Amino acid sequence: MPRMLDVSDAVRAEIGDEEADRLLAGETAPGSYDCTSCRTPGDVEQERTSTVLFVGEETAVLAFAHATCLPSQVVKVTEEQLRGAVRSITADAAAQGGVPPQYAPAAQPVAQQPVPPQTAAPQPVPPQTAAPQPGARPPVPEQAVLGVTSGLVLISGELHPALVVEPTAPIVRPGTTGPGDEFLTLLVEQGFQPVSGLDAVPQVLHGWSVLLAAGQLHAVLMPGPGGGQPVAWWQAHQPLTVSDGWRTAAGKHQQVVVCAAPVGSIGRQPREDLLRAALDKAAAEGRLVAATLPLAGTGS
Repeated sequence: MPRMLDVSDAVRAEIGDEEADRLLAGETAPGSYDCTSCRTPGDVEQERTSTVLFVGEETAVLAFAHATCLPSQVVKVTEEQLRGAVRSITADAAAQGGVPPQYAPAAQPVAQQPVPPQTAAPQPVPPQTAAPQPGARPPVPEQAVLGVTSGLVLISGELHPALVVEPTAPIVRPGTTGPGDEFLTLLVEQGFQPVSGLDAVPQVLHGWSVLLAAGQLHAVLMPGPGGGQPVAWWQAHQPLTVSDGWRTAAGKHQQVVVCAAPVGSIGRQPREDLLRAALDKAAAEGRLVAATLPLAGTGS
């Protein structure tokens, strides 16, 4: 039976025609694997399988995924992320006799936890300060960053995976200095919708997506300039390990509800019930926008 393996043009360009042909011939691809997205077993000879190449500054790692989870693609990550994934899979393989490290980054799921705030695409508003005294050194503007928290939200009686995005300072339009906060306005211009409550799943925002790879959250992607390749709107410095329930729900729905609110609207909530209460309060106050984003590669 021919192997049901997909090697995209982008992956082929990175690894070369010879290595791509060896993969397709079954010389270097494993028969079975752990999907780099959902972390469940797969079989190259029994189901459509995608090759996913994780590329760092100095290292590249080839992984495999169910074609229903991810398409064959090249994923840019930091060298630190990549080396950490290789260390993790090496430990797993040594303990379980599993897939060798050149094939799949691994991650062990843990309970829901917030991501440390990361640098964001929107430009920050410098904090408001008093006018400097003559001869005084001007204050250094504070860099606004995005905090991202994962959690499950109950919508119409069903649990959905969600990401909540809140900056640490007001954000203004690129090229301006404020005052004001246009974070929600900028997102509405990109297709996010103001919501007064989470009683229905928000509309799907095509062109945007959530990159979940090796069982971890890597980035929120937005359309590239001129309709080119997607670019990271938010990217984790260190991938966020999501809970079993979150990953299961994401695999079931193949999409993630993304909610965003201005600084000071949500805060860091230790439990999902408190997170939901903060979301409902922000929505009732007109301070919440939302959209449903496909998992990377599962939507247009």
